Amino acid sequence: MEGLLCKWTNVMKGWQYRWFILDDNAGLLSYYTSKDKMKRGARRGCVRLRDAIIGIDDEDDSTFTITVDQKVFHFQAKDAEERKEWASALEDTILRHSQRQVEPCFTPSLEEFDHKLAEADAYLQLLIEHVRAIESKVGKLGSSSDKQNLEGILSSGQEMIEAVTKSIMLLQLAKTAVTSNSPQHNIHSHLVQQTPVAPVTAPHATTTEGGDNVGGVKSFVELEDVPPTSYSSSEDEGDEFYDADEDVRSQRSNRSKSSVENRSVEQKTATTPSVDQDPVDDLAEVKPEAQEINVAAPTHQHGGESVEEHKSVIMHLLSQVKLGMDLTKVVLPTFILERRSLLEMYADFFAHPDLFLEVADKETAEARMVACLRFYLSTFAAGRNSSVAKKPYNPILGESFQCIYDLSSQATDGENPTTVTDGPIPWAKSNQLSFFSEQVSHHPPVSAFYAEHKDKRMQFNGHIWTKSKFLGLSIGVHNIGQGCLRLLDREEEYIINFPNGYGRSILTIPWVELGGDCTITCEKTGYNSFIKFHTKPFYGGKPHRITAEIFAPNEKKAFCTIDGEWNDHMYIKYTSGRNESFIDTKRKKKTQKTVRKIELQDEMESRRLWEKVTINLKRNNIDEATDGKRFLEDRQRQEAKQRLESGTVYKPKLFQEDDCQNWIYNNPLTNRL
Repeated sequence: MEGLLCKWTNVMKGWQYRWFILDDNAGLLSYYTSKDKMKRGARRGCVRLRDAIIGIDDEDDSTFTITVDQKVFHFQAKDAEERKEWASALEDTILRHSQRQVEPCFTPSLEEFDHKLAEADAYLQLLIEHVRAIESKVGKLGSSSDKQNLEGILSSGQEMIEAVTKSIMLLQLAKTAVTSNSPQHNIHSHLVQQTPVAPVTAPHATTTEGGDNVGGVKSFVELEDVPPTSYSSSEDEGDEFYDADEDVRSQRSNRSKSSVENRSVEQKTATTPSVDQDPVDDLAEVKPEAQEINVAAPTHQHGGESVEEHKSVIMHLLSQVKLGMDLTKVVLPTFILERRSLLEMYADFFAHPDLFLEVADKETAEARMVACLRFYLSTFAAGRNSSVAKKPYNPILGESFQCIYDLSSQATDGENPTTVTDGPIPWAKSNQLSFFSEQVSHHPPVSAFYAEHKDKRMQFNGHIWTKSKFLGLSIGVHNIGQGCLRLLDREEEYIINFPNGYGRSILTIPWVELGGDCTITCEKTGYNSFIKFHTKPFYGGKPHRITAEIFAPNEKKAFCTIDGEWNDHMYIKYTSGRNESFIDTKRKKKTQKTVRKIELQDEMESRRLWEKVTINLKRNNIDEATDGKRFLEDRQRQEAKQRLESGTVYKPKLFQEDDCQNWIYNNPLTNRL
């Protein structure tokens, strides 16, 4: 258990915030002036809990004391509930370590075992970051003795990372075996049966420029024996504790906001029925004159899905890969797949077509950049069908996906729409947003996509090369490429790039987060936006946060900022002081896309191509789904082999690569008007 408490220091300073960590195994309550000091191992003091006594005052619902080693330590919680939590945890630890305890030894529970594994993984990620910092520094050095020394440290660090990763995997396997075979869940008895992994240590412990340890990783409680007596260092005058103070204010603010949101959600849940639809089911047909078309209902994958039942397969897979390894050519197990192709996921990015069209409707360059950013930030939540991280199908070379978004309710200038026979989708109307995507390359895997709305005279051309890497107990996907939104009447182009994606907690309930810096630039108007997708901090903090700024031409100070979560509510604040809601992606309803029936689709269209896999995944027939997936992949390899033997170069159907390695649609709207 860990968190913030106030500790009485002395008459001069009074109550001060401290960060406390209760180590149940060591029987020790350690505290630090801040979380940053905790990471550095700068312990401020500690309280031995063996034979300690907890005291509370009925007239005060937040303070309590610990009496031990002829000392009395005074603490203050936020409220009675928080004090009760700490007091209960402290009493359990005291009982376990006191002389009154009759058990000869302590066996940790599975929950505590999971906590320690999570702690080990967190420190593994820190170690990876430090090693990467050394790699970056080595790359900048010329041939010198410093470079040779750093290369030796780097080699040791990489070996340590690999050893720690495999150790964590073996511990996970031990836990899996215990939970499936032993009703008592005795961790110790099973761990001793595992093959030990020899620890790999660096010959010399070193530090980076920031003073962080690279040669080894410390535990939350410093790697030293439990002190013979409790102590406190509150007499020092130079310590800072602003970090802890800020944390408690943030926690109180978040708890207050969370309680309001929870009440709102509870009221909404009580009146809103639960709906679970899937595009594999029978779909509602559209107008009689378009009987060959189906409206694709939103795909709602079940949230909270766990990979526990398939953990042994994942553990075996992870044992075969190394940190930083490119996963492009790694065949992933079928059960982690989402029931749609990556090409269809890109189509779902346009599930708010009204925001896309709004960009062209704005009269000023400033308003158009704001509208473009709003559309951009709406796409990521629209493209995710579930909070659980599942991987879309890797598109087969030559595979395509096409759909339309019907916006007939937003008629343009009262004119009757015409059929755009020369567009990417010959059956689309001029007042509909048409979308077409194609897998144009297999190695590297590149997807190109194009969307247009003829009546609004606007188009979007983009391509993404997905590059996946193994990062220990998570997977990183770098989205390399860009998009170009063009407004034909104004001759404006908005160049956009994309954030990286991360699949976290791949051994429990995987979840997705985005990270990285992105930009939107318009060369003609001079306006530009800077967007930062924040990954969840190592300690505390919210996931899915974004911050953004919009700059006027030749200005160094943003005229507005955006803050919030990309999968929830975002707010905009202008320098004039005006604040307002920017977009609520959780509440904004998606527009259903319209797709042809599978029997009318071409052989290489996504839904027809992956039909067998999709149906069997829905029915949980994993073996049959795997067979269907393997058939497509083997056929693709055979076709690639035949092209290699004949010297044939694959040529995409509707896209071509330009001199800047951008994939451009062959017949865009700009060429047809």
